[in-house]
Amino acid sequence: MPAIVNKYFRLLASAPTVHFMTFAPAGYALGVFGRPGSGPAPGPAAGSGDVFTGLVRGDRVRDVSALGTVNDLLADWDRSLRLLAELAGTDAGDWTDLVGLDVRCPVAPRQILQCGANYRKHVVDIVMAERRADQSSTGHNSDLPEHEVRAWAEAMMDERAAAGSPYVFTGLPSALTGPYDEIVLPDRGANHDWELELAAVIGAPARNLTRENALDHVAGYTICNDITTRSLVYRRDLKAIGTDWFAAKNSPTFLPTGPFLVPAAFVGDPAGLQITLKHNGIIRQDESCADMLFDLPAILAYITSVTELSPGDLVLTGSPAGNGAHWGVFLAAGDVLEGEITGLGLQRNHCVSQQPCVSQQPCVSQQRTRKTDQPERS
Repeated sequence: MPAIVNKYFRLLASAPTVHFMTFAPAGYALGVFGRPGSGPAPGPAAGSGDVFTGLVRGDRVRDVSALGTVNDLLADWDRSLRLLAELAGTDAGDWTDLVGLDVRCPVAPRQILQCGANYRKHVVDIVMAERRADQSSTGHNSDLPEHEVRAWAEAMMDERAAAGSPYVFTGLPSALTGPYDEIVLPDRGANHDWELELAAVIGAPARNLTRENALDHVAGYTICNDITTRSLVYRRDLKAIGTDWFAAKNSPTFLPTGPFLVPAAFVGDPAGLQITLKHNGIIRQDESCADMLFDLPAILAYITSVTELSPGDLVLTGSPAGNGAHWGVFLAAGDVLEGEITGLGLQRNHCVSQQPCVSQQPCVSQQRTRKTDQPERS
């Protein structure tokens, strides 16, 4: 069989460097890594060749592939925590410098559940941006006074907080990419936007959870940037249906994730985390997770009242204010996004244009590229 030709990504040869993280005392994280020269990978799985499951302690990584993939560890998370704590507590074993490793997407979820419209100011900002562009799906366009539209949007969100429930939709695992990989901006649609979010990784089967026990089912946390093509959010031919998240959010590379899975024990209360995103060096998002309309226990209780979550599943909690739609600035080739959440690390992604198919082979949407500009150790 002839080799599949990479149509989407520019492959870079030299080894990258990575962001240096310091965890809480005795803390550690999990990740998926490629050794120098391991080349592109079709996905985030580890355990074969030069791609491995790694235990991160400070600026060192220990190969723990003998324990299985990240999903294998999540399948029996309580036992895995004990084993990982033992391994993290000794200098013996196959430890290597984090600097120089290729940091891959740390998770391989069966399901991705995403919570939308979960920050009050974010939703108000989107409503106001649609008004300015005369693209409101509810008729709140520029012919209405700005103060009137803002008051309507704020009242809507206040009503949701008082009597509503989380708004959840599904994402595709094929949109996942690594924390330092390129984001490919497709030709289809316009106004590609960022949405940095806290994501919870499930660590035990979960059905009909309550607020009281919901967080007991969270193995840990990671960072996701839910890239969205704004022009595709609403279907003009199906206005009564509402949003089309499938088209707007699921292009390949539209969900940069990582760099690590940090166990919940080292994170503390997720409501106390700060979400910060820079676009070309300018801070665009800088909000506390305490501003969520529905907190993580409420989100998990709602989701599991509908379906069952399994170990490894990914739950995104929504994006705070400061998206490109608010600023009137959208992504273009050459742009750089840097996303950070307290204690979870840093991701940095370059944006590139989609390259046309130039051969008779099908375009490959799952390939990824290694990056040379992962943040230097600090």
